[in-house]
Amino acid sequence: MKSAVAAIAGAAILLSACGTTTGDRGLSGAGIGAGAGAVVGAVTGLSILEGVALGAVAGGLAGALTDADLINLGDPIWATNNRSANNAAVIRVQAGLQDLGYSPGPIDGVQGSQTTSAIKAYQRDNGLLVDGRASYELAEHIDGKLS
Repeated sequence: MKSAVAAIAGAAILLSACGTTTGDRGLSGAGIGAGAGAVVGAVTGLSILEGVALGAVAGGLAGALTDADLINLGDPIWATNNRSANNAAVIRVQAGLQDLGYSPGPIDGVQGSQTTSAIKAYQRDNGLLVDGRASYELAEHIDGKLS
């Protein structure tokens, strides 16, 4: 049991490094730690759920307590509004919003203020968390409305 917890904590510390802000690092660390914990839980005496819980806590703490100078895997996907990693999601969201009568501005894969405003309006109208972020999950939700 102790070796499994040490393995989860070690993996979380090594991997919890997305983002430059404490919040981004803590959130990405928790997600990465949960994934690492699931693997460790599956191959040790822990249950997968126990591994996920321990990994999420260890990763979140490791991410929040380290800084970008120590470990840095780059910006998390949610912080890349104008980068190619999120470009396809932005285009899908913009096109869907346009088809639903929202005004996202040009369908160009760049999330500007008009796209953010349209996303927030759609999220509000559909009872979603209003964060203004284009994501694949949001694109899927919009696609469901268009079907």
